[in-house]
Amino acid sequence: MFALALRNIFRNKARTSLTLTVIGTGVAGLILCGGFVDDALLQLREATIHGQLGHLQVYRLGFYHNGSRSPDKYTIDRPAEILDAARKIPEVQEGMSRLNFSGVINNGRADFAIVGEGVEPAKERKLGSLLEVIDGKNLDDRETNGVFIGEGVAASMKLKVGDRATLLVHTLDGALNSGEFIVTGIFRSFSKDYDSRAVRIALPAAQELLGTSAINAVVLLLKNTESTDAVATTLLGQLDKTRYEIRSWRQLADFYDGTARLYQRQFVVLEVIILLAVLLSVVNAVNMNVFERTGEFGTLMALGTHGSAVFRLVLQENVLLALIGSGAGALIGVMLAGGISAIGIPMPPPPNSNAGYTAQIQINAATVVTAFAVGFVATVCAAWLPARRVARMPVVEALRHV
Repeated sequence: MFALALRNIFRNKARTSLTLTVIGTGVAGLILCGGFVDDALLQLREATIHGQLGHLQVYRLGFYHNGSRSPDKYTIDRPAEILDAARKIPEVQEGMSRLNFSGVINNGRADFAIVGEGVEPAKERKLGSLLEVIDGKNLDDRETNGVFIGEGVAASMKLKVGDRATLLVHTLDGALNSGEFIVTGIFRSFSKDYDSRAVRIALPAAQELLGTSAINAVVLLLKNTESTDAVATTLLGQLDKTRYEIRSWRQLADFYDGTARLYQRQFVVLEVIILLAVLLSVVNAVNMNVFERTGEFGTLMALGTHGSAVFRLVLQENVLLALIGSGAGALIGVMLAGGISAIGIPMPPPPNSNAGYTAQIQINAATVVTAFAVGFVATVCAAWLPARRVARMPVVEALRHV
């Protein structure tokens, strides 16, 4: 029966080719669309991690919820114990300290509210690999009077590299303090909101400006993003849970989950649309095939072949079509994904960003398997009703089609 089914699908080459084309196109389309969505989420994830947040941030307990109102109550006086514990974990690549502050920047003509960070420049360059320097240069450990400003701050204050700017902040004790800095560079991250308010200075300069030797956060860069949760659990087990809390990049970037859910819902809708398109196309082809061969099936049943055998024959023919079409579609989809990724797809800046990016098609095993399954299931389901109908047709009625 299987050999007969294999011969039957190639009897009408034109119809078989059309059916295989529909199945293969649907499967390849799912792979390309799924790979595009995976790449968008991957690039958003990496831009979030390597542009601003790192993989993990360690705070004093309560800082995440209350630190912005009372930063002096949630400082870390001994960051070395956190960094020493982190460096013992093989998955940790780098650890760095940050001191957050808010205040205003003055260019001699106007003031502008900013959100600042005191950072360790050399270490931050490893983390901020996706932080684009659009003018000048990044901070340097040897230049404690330099300030690195976001693109939005530079535009609002009409500042350029080499200009002098004054930062006015409140110390942790509540006193007013100021410092004069020279703009060393202007940066652009993946977040337009961040660029519109952010400035960075060297950590020693920030500590002097705020009158403290403490920090607010220890930022960890990992070798592999997938190990984020495991490292957080391990590190928290080595620290005093009554003093410290750990937040992952995903907890800090709450917009990521919303974006991921949106893209995933869109992909599910696309899967349903392609499933229906394949289903309707294959139903039409199978119905035509069964109608034209009704006399043949009547002859088989007149010679003693049971209706269930005819049902299995039609179903097996379409199982073979599903396997061939879905397999070819998966292969074509993977090849197209590789070719498109080699060329790249220039994309405009996404919402809340000034930076465009080059999209690729991620070849994900789960996406390929899902696309293959959609093509296979749609084809087999399309054959079910026509096969059932012809198997139940009276022999006399079927023979009238001879």
